[in-house]
Order: sequence, then C-alpha cells, then structure tokens
Amino acid sequence: MSTLHVLKVFVGEDGRGGNPLGVFLDGANFPPDQRQAVATDLNYSETVFVDDLTTGTLQIFTPAAELPFAGHPLVGTAWLLHQEGHALNALRPPAGLVPIRVDSDTTWIRGRPEWSPKIQFLQHTSPEEINALTGPLDGVGFAYCWAWEDEPDGRVRVRVFVPEHNIEEDEATGSGAVAFAAHIERAVTVNQGVGSLIMTRLHDDGAVSVGGAVKLAESREYMIGI
Repeated sequence: MSTLHVLKVFVGEDGRGGNPLGVFLDGANFPPDQRQAVATDLNYSETVFVDDLTTGTLQIFTPAAELPFAGHPLVGTAWLLHQEGHALNALRPPAGLVPIRVDSDTTWIRGRPEWSPKIQFLQHTSPEEINALTGPLDGVGFAYCWAWEDEPDGRVRVRVFVPEHNIEEDEATGSGAVAFAAHIERAVTVNQGVGSLIMTRLHDDGAVSVGGAVKLAESREYMIGI
C-alpha cells in the first residue's frame, strides 16, 4: 500500500477551479515500469512519483506519457512537501533543476519555456468566445486558446485542450502559462478553465515563474501493483 495525496492546484480566489493532481511522496515504492499504468489508472491530468524527499527528484506522468516538466504538478508537489515539513528550495524533474518558493498563500516554481511541450497559442477576440469553445480543435495536439480579459492589467482568459495526452480539457496548465508569458513577453494573470488562477513572473535569464494556491482534496491508500 502507498499513500496517494490528491491536490487541487491553482485554485481560484473564490475557491473554484484547481487542477486535480495525484502525488506519491513514497514514489520509490513504485517500480519504473509500473508508473505509467498507475497514472493511467488514476486518470488525473498528471500524477507525480517523488523518488527522493531530500533532493526533490521525481517523475511526472499524464494518463498517456511521461513529461520532463509540468507546472501544476511541480507547484502542487512543492506545496505538499512544504506542508509535510520537507524544507526544499528546488525540485528535480527530468527537465532540470526547478527552484521553488512557498509564500503564505501562494506556491511558486521557476521553469524555462523551452521545457514546455510544443504549444499552439490561438488568440480569440473575447473571453466570451473562449467560453463558447466546445472541445479540442481538429489537428491541434496542444491548443492554448486565449483572449484578453483586461489587457492593461495583464489578465487573460484561457482554455487548454491536450487530446494528444488523453486530456480533453486541462483545468490549469502551468507549463502552458510559462510558455505563454515568454511568448508574449509579459507577466500575466491567467483565468483558466472553470475558475483556476495562475500568476506568472518573468526573469532576466528567460525563465518564468508560475504560482498559485493549492488545497488538499484527500489522502487515501492506493494498492501498489495494479
């Protein structure tokens, strides 16, 4: 048996939204050849296996594939490690060293836009047009659909569809926000999905930080060796 922590990451100011995430802090108990099957079984947009609590070494899986870097899994894992008393200043996914910081209400991770997957940024004319979207777009594997809510204030309305990873719609996409902020060369606040909120910051070295609120939905036992 292993303990599965289910988090909601990038929860909105009104408590809505938040992308579900599964985290195993005892991920080393799972043989590498079982991890993809576990992530597929759980069917969250991502599942994290932490291999070393002292170094922050971990792996991230969607229901269909492993990812070298992903924003909401790293934000959620950073928050959980902090809650559990593990004083780390960085995580180590396959992409590289990811600095982390936990403020009172916001957890931040710092990544590089080149670590994000190939994304198509599709600008629309209004938030209402974004809200009216009904699903994945034909021929687009990772569609980041966006429109300005308040351009002077840097607020955008976003919906993301990732059918290539068996994710019809992603509620909150940290790696997408990293790449998007770099793409438009501006720090923005992202209102995504049904109510998720992602904040971004740009750094002089080209890195982008993303941050947001995290809540624990539940912790439960999971049988290893499905």
